[in-house]
Amino acid sequence: MSITVSVIIPTYNAKNSIKKAIDSVLQQTYQDFEIIIVDDCSKDNTYELLKMIAKIDSRISVYQNKHNSKSAFTRNRAIELSQGQYIMQLDDDDYCDKNRMEKQVRFLEKNRSYDFVGSNALLFDDKGVYGSMEMVEKPDKYDLKKTSAFINPSVMFRKSSLEKIDGYRVSKETVRAQDYDLYLRMYVADMKGYNIQENLVYYYKDMNSFNKSSIQYRYGEAKFRYRNFKKLGLLPQALLYVVKPILASLIPNSILAWKHKKRGITRG
Repeated sequence: MSITVSVIIPTYNAKNSIKKAIDSVLQQTYQDFEIIIVDDCSKDNTYELLKMIAKIDSRISVYQNKHNSKSAFTRNRAIELSQGQYIMQLDDDDYCDKNRMEKQVRFLEKNRSYDFVGSNALLFDDKGVYGSMEMVEKPDKYDLKKTSAFINPSVMFRKSSLEKIDGYRVSKETVRAQDYDLYLRMYVADMKGYNIQENLVYYYKDMNSFNKSSIQYRYGEAKFRYRNFKKLGLLPQALLYVVKPILASLIPNSILAWKHKKRGITRG
């Protein structure tokens, strides 16, 4: 029996949020799916909790990495284990609007020229929803200069498109920005994505916590920006954006918090 959607959820130390993420999938208006969850060697009891949750619905499959392997490897493993025509992303601390899957499947079935589809998102933290993120509806390569033009946990891919570029790139360069690297490589391969102009996911962003990536990860991002920008014909005009991650490491956390609050609709 064929499956239309494979929902992949990589997880690590998420015992307090993973059930809400899973429940939001089980409550979708579209019900032809499987859920593939890969635990990246959590140190809390996430894996034990997942094994119990898997007993409530035969469509839930739970796996665990042999050792902690980070997000790109974990996502690729979930994709390899999947059977669906479409791959729906969801992170372990986020959750979905009940109509998300139905709307994204409908879009991909009606728009064959697009390889993946994302959406806008509502931002929330431990106090509740406090803002939103509105993404460019039809991003082109120029929209990818500053940062990713897609909210990763909102995206649904054609599995065949992911397979054409061998999925996520497992590298020290992509430990903190594997999704951005993926979208750049897809655009290099003449693929494209679309953002439905609706809030189809609830995206966890603690507006009071801004822990910057280490300079090692920032340098890695600069390297893959340069490589992909060159292939996209964005250089030399986009050289400033190549070094942007390194420059960002010098910005105080207080300013990053202010920019984040300004982008969303902050609570009063």
